[in-house]
Amino acid sequence: MRHLSSFAIMSMSIGFIGIIITSVLGIFWAPDVNPDQWRAPEAYRIIFLHVPFAWTSFLAFTVLFVGSLGWYLRRSESAWSLVQTGSDLGLLFGFGVITSGPIWGIAEWGVPWDWADLRLNTFALLTAVALFIVMARRSQFDDDTTRDTIASVGLFGFMLVPITAVATTLYQKRHPGIVIVESESTGLDPAIRIILFTGFISLTLLFIGFLLISNRLYSEEAGLEQQLRVLDGSDEVA
Repeated sequence: MRHLSSFAIMSMSIGFIGIIITSVLGIFWAPDVNPDQWRAPEAYRIIFLHVPFAWTSFLAFTVLFVGSLGWYLRRSESAWSLVQTGSDLGLLFGFGVITSGPIWGIAEWGVPWDWADLRLNTFALLTAVALFIVMARRSQFDDDTTRDTIASVGLFGFMLVPITAVATTLYQKRHPGIVIVESESTGLDPAIRIILFTGFISLTLLFIGFLLISNRLYSEEAGLEQQLRVLDGSDEVA
């Protein structure tokens, strides 16, 4: 357990440092985009955090899915710990997506949100699922019925992940491809790929650290509650 905690802390530390490096590179080293294609060409730099946030939120909902499915199949506390961890991280990283996106939207579109855009709204719904689960866990009595309901919502939330991921392919409205000014070919400039890759690695390491620590805390909490129930039962017998 001690080695696991040390690894989690190290992963989070490297992730935080990587986020800072990604931000600095995105501001000062990333190339300019074609000003003829964008209303606010400098605003695109937020993608270096926005896109990795989206990636890690998908990871969080995958954890939520595994936990929800595990709860239905095994009724184990370890699976329920994954449900709790997945919903917490889904809310955290999903919030990062739906706040960084509107910042770019205000600069580029003139409005923070487009209710006709499929990806924006499915991601908002995905984050709302995580928010519902977190609030339900905190406000409802913790029994099997509540857990079954929450797990079913978690399974539904995961169904939105592939829809959100391919949303711009199914219905492209306000997510056009980036056009690079100085590039030998179409697509992402090599510098942008490097910075995005740095952002992906950094947010993933941060996610792993949060995942390990959160899951351990919930597991230990479940163990303590089990011991308390045993002690309460012993007192009643005595």
